[in-house]
Amino acid sequence: MPAPTAPTPPSDLAVRTSPLAAWVLVPFLAAGLLSCAWLMVKGPISFLPAKIDSDMLLHGELTHRFAKELAKAPMAIQAANLERGTSWLAFGDTGPRVRQGCPGWLFISDELRINRHAEANAQTKAQAVIALQQQLGKKGIDLQVVVVPDKSRIAAAQRCGLYRPAALDGRIQAWTATLQAAGVSALDLTDTLKPLGPEAYLRTDTHWSEIGSNAGAKALVQRIRQRGIQATPEQAFEITQAPLAVRPGDLVRLAGLDWLPPKLQPPGESVAASSAHESGGATSSADDLFGDAGLPNVALIGTSFSRNSNFVGFLQKALNAPVGNFSKDGGEFSGAAKAYFDSPAFRQTPPKLLIWEIPERDLQTPYDIITLGQ
Repeated sequence: MPAPTAPTPPSDLAVRTSPLAAWVLVPFLAAGLLSCAWLMVKGPISFLPAKIDSDMLLHGELTHRFAKELAKAPMAIQAANLERGTSWLAFGDTGPRVRQGCPGWLFISDELRINRHAEANAQTKAQAVIALQQQLGKKGIDLQVVVVPDKSRIAAAQRCGLYRPAALDGRIQAWTATLQAAGVSALDLTDTLKPLGPEAYLRTDTHWSEIGSNAGAKALVQRIRQRGIQATPEQAFEITQAPLAVRPGDLVRLAGLDWLPPKLQPPGESVAASSAHESGGATSSADDLFGDAGLPNVALIGTSFSRNSNFVGFLQKALNAPVGNFSKDGGEFSGAAKAYFDSPAFRQTPPKLLIWEIPERDLQTPYDIITLGQ
């Protein structure tokens, strides 16, 4: 049996420089501690969720949430920015939230992850939508669900070896099929966007391009008309286009690289952004004493997809009617729905048609319960 090897003693240089390292490290740790303490005492941060269960404790979700909230401390943000910028410039690393595909193409890692309890979460969400349609039906409101496929699904040719689990291939079809079998009108935009390929999405952003959003809006309006639903008040819209300008990509921000000079960031892209404007006056009734006939009878709840690339503008033009947009950035599956059903807009002027836009990547995440306002 060989004799144990004694640990190697530190060199003379390490002994001489160790006090200097301590004097550098201690203030840095102290600044970080004070920053976190300030955030805990003064910052408007909720470290614990409203509901805690044993599953969250066993799988470390509470500590994960706590760490995420502490990461919002000023010192932590500056340190993270420095680390992200250094990693990108030295190694081309985009961090845990963003993955690189072909040159110039970025993808959000949420689309590539298999969620824990994925199938159960998807079934729970499908049943919630089915139940919601039944509740809305009692109020005389039609529901139209529209699912936006993942960028990594449609722009698959731009992944360049970036791995997407095969288990995700059928999730959007299976989920919409469950809704349709229960009588919910659910539109999967995969067949609409797939022929467009990379042109349907922005290179450095999670969202669709104007080409993709326009195609999605037209397909949605076609489904609405097939259902015999009439949007009011009738109103013509025209689309105007601005000159080409650099469009900051949200994936550059998620990668923590937006603070770098533009030349050091991932290559940007230029977009000629468009907008919709009313052309002519909307029709109204002389008997409409309180003006309710001038309000849209179509409402839209959804995510940032409904707030990007002029989706609502294209939707209004194709529909020939205004749309009340109650979508919410970062709302994920149910954020916009919860806010809308709890708002005076829903209680006082409920729509005749409610469009619910849902990104594919949110289908299998944990469900946040929706309650329908009275």
